[in-house]
Amino acid sequence: MPVQRQIVDPSKFNGEREYPYELRPRDFEAAMQDVYDFLFDVNTNLVQKGLKRLDDMMRPAALSGLISDMLTASLARHSRTLTENSFHNGHPDLVVQGRYTNDAVKSGSDGVEIKTTRKSGGAVDTHGARDQWMCVFVYSVDTETEPAAERRPLRFHEVYLSYVTTGDFRRNERGELGTRTATLDRFGVAALRANWVYLDKTGTVTA
Repeated sequence: MPVQRQIVDPSKFNGEREYPYELRPRDFEAAMQDVYDFLFDVNTNLVQKGLKRLDDMMRPAALSGLISDMLTASLARHSRTLTENSFHNGHPDLVVQGRYTNDAVKSGSDGVEIKTTRKSGGAVDTHGARDQWMCVFVYSVDTETEPAAERRPLRFHEVYLSYVTTGDFRRNERGELGTRTATLDRFGVAALRANWVYLDKTGTVTA
């Protein structure tokens, strides 16, 4: 069975909200489609060689990191004012062009942090509570359909973009070997969900 190509549904975008930093719904549409097209090309090549799809090969955390990096790079290409933060592991992922020297900042305030998760609703762990514009992409991966050749492609179902503050987070207890994290509390999550960019719950599969 040939690999399916996923297509972003432009009718699922929120055209009634305001976007920071001159962002537009079509910037998000282009970034999401870039991910879809990449996975289609890669998975077509893999399947033709009798190998598993990339979605099936990669560990969930690694796949999430890859998608996050791709979305960041693509949004930087399509955005009018934002570019990638060139500081390694700097915050936020996208910064306003020309605002920081060499577009690099370890911890800045002008830009957008990109997160990806398989958790519906957008609640995602972060490395720390900050005042920031945070964008969360929620996606699903079909890991259950059998035979595997008939599995549906990775799909984005929700995108949220909201300004959050340190007061919107709850701190998570650090395990013996874990790193301290923070997650939006129920009020922060409610605010995030109210500021949705894209919602398409049709065809949701178990992640």
